[in-house]
Amino acid sequence: MRLVPVPMLQQGMKIGKKIYSDEGVVLLAEGVELTSLLISRLQKLDIGYIYVEDHLTEGIDIPEMLREETRRQALQKIRVNFQRLSEASPITGGYHHLGKQFSKVMESILEDVSSQEDCMIMLMDMNTADHYLYKHSLNVCVYSLVLGIASGYTQDQLMVLGLGSLLHDIGKTQIPQKVLFKPQKLDDEEFRLMQAHAQIGFKILKDEPNIPLLAAHCAFQHHERINGSGYPRGIKGDDIHEYAQWVALADSYDAMTSHRVYRPAMLPHQAAEVLYGGAGTLYDQKKLELFRDKVAIYPPGLSVKLSTGETGVVSKIHAHMPHRPVVRILQDPEGVPLLAPYEVDLSQSLSVIIDGVLGD
Repeated sequence: MRLVPVPMLQQGMKIGKKIYSDEGVVLLAEGVELTSLLISRLQKLDIGYIYVEDHLTEGIDIPEMLREETRRQALQKIRVNFQRLSEASPITGGYHHLGKQFSKVMESILEDVSSQEDCMIMLMDMNTADHYLYKHSLNVCVYSLVLGIASGYTQDQLMVLGLGSLLHDIGKTQIPQKVLFKPQKLDDEEFRLMQAHAQIGFKILKDEPNIPLLAAHCAFQHHERINGSGYPRGIKGDDIHEYAQWVALADSYDAMTSHRVYRPAMLPHQAAEVLYGGAGTLYDQKKLELFRDKVAIYPPGLSVKLSTGETGVVSKIHAHMPHRPVVRILQDPEGVPLLAPYEVDLSQSLSVIIDGVLGD
């Protein structure tokens, strides 16, 4: 399989992974051959990239961070409860179903993530045409759990971090739709409204049974930055709880790597580079270093160009060295397709580097 930007899809390509609707219904199954009509429909969905299959990339498997059933149930819980809250404006409190609704699904998410050996942060929303807020909430939860596991957190700590990250943007259910989905830059008043989601989220969660107070603080603090430049309170450094700092990293990364109406998705290496630029100012240096070690900046299926001039597709990543994956070479330096593709392990061939990403 290979990862292809939707604008670069061509007739005759075959779907490599199922594409789901916002209700969890399969829109396109594996093996479906793309026509001009199907490509046109895909371009209208909120999807930036899809996986396609061909004989050259046969055997390149794309690992899933969650089981299909876990993902479906989680998105359904998020969708139903967030829609219920958005229809209950203004918030008056007493939504005692939240803890019960989300605690059970959190157990399934945590079980899936914890069961993976050397779990890495992989792209998650490549094949789901769902409301951005719902996908984003689930993605941030999974990414935060990977970071929490790598930090050595206990199961109880991971449950709190998981709930806090899953519900970090719940305050956006109270933001006017015209502001939440505005395709242009927000004006000052709209930006103030958008910023209010952090405080609103805290207000929704802080008194809820079965929602730990620290989970509510993830909603409250995930836009704070260690130099005090964040919101809503402009707190600094260790005044920002470490769970909220993890959520901040996962939130920023997923926002950048997700397709939006007003800009295309960044690829993982691009988003990581932006985050690294905030080391020691916006984000804690040590936390960012752990994030760097756990994110697959060149995920399997990505088309890359090497410093040798050859081009190919990432076929495997190393958990101990994610920035130096195995690449299946498909074309020589002159761009001539190889009759017999072969693989180069960049963790062994240290003189060769990834020089660019095709479709970047």
